[in-house]
Amino acid sequence: MEIHVESDAGTRLDAYLASRLGDLSRSRIQDLIREQHIRRNGQPAKPRDAVSVGDRIQVEVPEAVPAEAAPEDIPLDILHEDDSLLVLDKAPGMVVHPAAGNPDGTLVNALLHHCRGKLSGIGGVERPGIVHRLDKDTSGCMVVAKTDAAHQSLVGQFAGRTTEKRYLAVVQGRPAEDHGTVFTHIGRHPVHRMKMAVVNPPGGKASITDYRVLAHDRGSDSSLVACDLHTGRTHQIRVHMHHLGCPLIGDPIYAKPARQKASPGRLMLHAHRLVFDHPDTGRRSNFEAAVPPEFTPWIQLLDTPLP
Repeated sequence: MEIHVESDAGTRLDAYLASRLGDLSRSRIQDLIREQHIRRNGQPAKPRDAVSVGDRIQVEVPEAVPAEAAPEDIPLDILHEDDSLLVLDKAPGMVVHPAAGNPDGTLVNALLHHCRGKLSGIGGVERPGIVHRLDKDTSGCMVVAKTDAAHQSLVGQFAGRTTEKRYLAVVQGRPAEDHGTVFTHIGRHPVHRMKMAVVNPPGGKASITDYRVLAHDRGSDSSLVACDLHTGRTHQIRVHMHHLGCPLIGDPIYAKPARQKASPGRLMLHAHRLVFDHPDTGRRSNFEAAVPPEFTPWIQLLDTPLP
């Protein structure tokens, strides 16, 4: 729909639309603005924009995503499965759970088919079995709970920081120090709401990443880096490597891939290793997802096997 502003000049856009669109709450309107479903005079709008007489506001309300995901026969790379959980190697490009813009074709849809619905219900009908998640373009190890007891145990281990999570990243340049710890607070970017950023405390949440440079390619001025996460914030490695002046190769949010010499065609981040205590036995369980072929040019530079 398109709305022509004829009065109320100077009113915030979100407030103006809330008064004109009685079936949408102000918070829902703000979500639509952030998701770029609302444009002002043909340009992406911001909630605080002040409307002017003569403005033309385009509003697109996407179709609602079904609350309950449907099973889909999508291949999965299963590393381990038992009655309580499964560990898989998530493919890059796969979204973890349905959301606006990705109503199907997700990991949840695949899991519902593979497990015949036998998944933990703690995450609700939208996220059955999901204990933690990986970004769409990140590949690698994920654990999924099939029972509520396993779900509670695994969530407690992630929250208590007793799991071990090692990622492989290829970054532009080389950090000033070949190893170290990045300890910052990460929160929503104050301007670009789709991004996260290092923020001053008490804002954001404490975020800790240990890193070690494993190899450097002079030709593309890029480095293979092992990152051990002690926390699990949104975009944590991507933000921390950007904070060190070394954004990830292929990162469309925190870098400019077109300007990077290395161009493997994906976000170069892979969850290589995941270690946790099995909820049933308490035994320490170690899983590794094979290094994707896109990482081969940097793996070949190693003098010793991956740590």
